[in-house]
Order: sequence, then structure tokens, then C-alpha cells
Amino acid sequence: MKSIFMLFFIDWNKDWIAKPYPKTEQERKIAAEKYNLHPDEYKAYPDDGLGYGDYPKLPFKGVALRDPYYPYDHPEHRRNYDEPVHIDINILGEDRYDAGASDRYSNKVMVTSFLLIFGTLFGACYLSDYVPMFQPVAEKQYPWKGKTYYTFEKVN
Repeated sequence: MKSIFMLFFIDWNKDWIAKPYPKTEQERKIAAEKYNLHPDEYKAYPDDGLGYGDYPKLPFKGVALRDPYYPYDHPEHRRNYDEPVHIDINILGEDRYDAGASDRYSNKVMVTSFLLIFGTLFGACYLSDYVPMFQPVAEKQYPWKGKTYYTFEKVN
């Protein structure tokens, strides 16, 4: 069975898998070296039985906050080779959630703008129900007054 598994996953590198949660200081230093972090910067996720092993707990900051002009090894992802990525990198990509970025406008300005725009729209819809709107109608204009044109009634 193991040989069948290895046949399908021949490109899997055993070094990529996270080791168990580091219990000693020596294991912590080895894990920090594995992920190219300084031992003072390395902090693993808590060991709750469902954790991520020795994978480092990195700051929850989006990729869009990184310098766009830095010469990255992978500029489309804004990261360098052999750089650890956040465990939730699939939601922190440049085209996804922008964690850590400040908004362009304050919440007060955004809520005020929302209420003004939609209040105006709803007010216009509300008033349009009570103001009659119709096409103005005038008497039909024919060339000669008193002469009947195209009628189905008897002419007197």
C-alpha cells in the first residue's frame, strides 16, 4: 500500500510536512531554523491537539501591504524564495482579503454617504407615488374646424 501511495505522490518532499509542536528549547531552535526565522521571532501555534505542529505563527497581514516595488523572487505573489507564508495565505492574497490595511475613508463618512445616497433614492421613490405623472393631453388638431374626419358615427 505504501508503494502505491508513493507512486502517486512521488514529488512530495518529506521535509515540507510540519513536525510536532516543539516542547524543548532545542526543538524550538531547530524549527525556527527550518522556517528561516530568528529564534526570538519564532512562535508556534498553541498545541490544542488540532494545531499546526511546529508551523510558525506569523502576523495576520495581507500581501497587499508589502512593498510593490521590492524585487521579489516571485513578484506576482510578493514573496521571496524560502520565505515562510502564513497558514491562511489562501485568504491573504493580493486579490483577496486585505488584512491590516486601513480604510480610505472613516466609518462615519462611509455610513453617512450610504444613508444620504439611499435616503435620496428611497425619498424619490416615495414621493413619486404621490405626485401624479401623466402625458399632457390636448384637443386633437385637424385642418378645418367642424368637418368630421374618419368617424364611424352618422354625419348629421
